[in-house]
Amino acid sequence: MKIALVLDDALARPDGVQEYVRTVGRAMGERGHDVHVLCSGEAGPPPPGIVEVHSLTSNVGVTFNGNGLRTPRPASRSRLRAFLAAQRYDVIHVQTPHSPLFAARVVREARRVQGAGVRIVATFHILPDGSVSEWGTRALGLGLRRNLRLFDAFAAVSAPASAFARWAFGVESVVIPNAVRVADVRAQAEAQPWSAGEGRTVVAFLGRLVERKGAVELVEAVAAMPRAARDGVRVRIAGKGPLRSRIEELVATRGLGDSVELVGFVSDDDKPGFLAAADVAVFPATGGESFGIVLTEAMAAGAGAVLGGDNPGYAWTLDNPDAVVNPRDAVGFAARLAAVVDSPSEREALHAQQQARVMDFDVATVADRVEALYGV
Repeated sequence: MKIALVLDDALARPDGVQEYVRTVGRAMGERGHDVHVLCSGEAGPPPPGIVEVHSLTSNVGVTFNGNGLRTPRPASRSRLRAFLAAQRYDVIHVQTPHSPLFAARVVREARRVQGAGVRIVATFHILPDGSVSEWGTRALGLGLRRNLRLFDAFAAVSAPASAFARWAFGVESVVIPNAVRVADVRAQAEAQPWSAGEGRTVVAFLGRLVERKGAVELVEAVAAMPRAARDGVRVRIAGKGPLRSRIEELVATRGLGDSVELVGFVSDDDKPGFLAAADVAVFPATGGESFGIVLTEAMAAGAGAVLGGDNPGYAWTLDNPDAVVNPRDAVGFAARLAAVVDSPSEREALHAQQQARVMDFDVATVADRVEALYGV
C-alpha cells in the first residue's frame, strides 16, 4: 500500500505532530508499506521507514495555541494535481486541524485526480489552551466543512481531542493515540544512562521553557515544599526557551540553588536516559495538551513515577487521578509532590500502573489501529 502522511509544516521540527508522523511512518514502513511524507517548508532527509519526504510549498511563522508554529504558504493547485497524478497514493493521511492553503488542497486535488480510488483519513491532534485558540479552531472548522466531507474517516489522539474535534469540526472520530516505541526507549535508556541523585530523590522535568509547560509552576511548588522534603530532592529541569532567565531568577530568589538545576537542552538520544534516572518525572502543563507524548516516553523509559498537570489530555493519558496535579495551586502541588517524593511505596504503585498503561500506546498496538483506519 502506498501511503502519504500530510503535514502542514517541516517534518524535521521537534514537535508532537512531527513525532507522530515519524513514528507512524516508521511503523507502516516496517509493515511493508511504501510511506511518503507531504509537507511544507524544508523537506530534509527521510526518517527511518519513510521512503521520501516531499516539500510542496514554503512556510511562514505564526503563534497559535501557545506554540510558535509555521504555516504553509498557498500551494499551487496545478503542481499538486500533477504530483498526485504521478504518485497515485492508496491512502492520504492528513494531520489536522489542517491548512486551507496546503493540506486541504492536497485533499481536494487527490479527489479530483483519483476520485474514490484513494482513501483519505485524518488524525485530529489538538486541544485549545484558551478561548482564542478554541474559537479560532472552530472558525477554521467551519471554513473547512466542504473539505471535511471529502474525508473517509477520522481519528483523534485522545478522548478529549475527539470531543473537541466533534465541537470544532463537526466530525466523529475514533481514538487512536500517539505511539511510543516502548522497547526502543527502554534500550536507549539503558545504553545512555544519567547519574542518580547522589542520595537525593531525583525529580525531573523535560520540555520547552514556555508558559504552558509549567516549569515555573514546578519551581514554585518545590519552594513551597517542607524544608526537609526540599532538601532531599535533586530537581533537574531540561529544555530551552524564553523563560530560562525567569526560572534562573526564581531559583535564586527562592534560595533553591542547592536543589534545582537547569541542565539545558537534552537531545533525543539522551532523553530516555534522562527520564529513566528520575524517581519522579513531573510535567505540570497548564493546558493546550491533547495527549502527552512526553508522559508516555517517561513511562516507557522506566521513570519511577510520572506526574502530569490536570489538563484533559494529560489526565486521559495518565488514567490515574493520583498522578494528576493542579500546577496553579502551588501549595497543593507541593504537598502532592512531597508525598510522592517521601513514599517509595507510592512511587512503586504509580510505577506499576504506568508500566501497564504505557503498553496501550506501544507502537505495535497503535499501528494495528492505524492500519484499520486505512482499511487494511
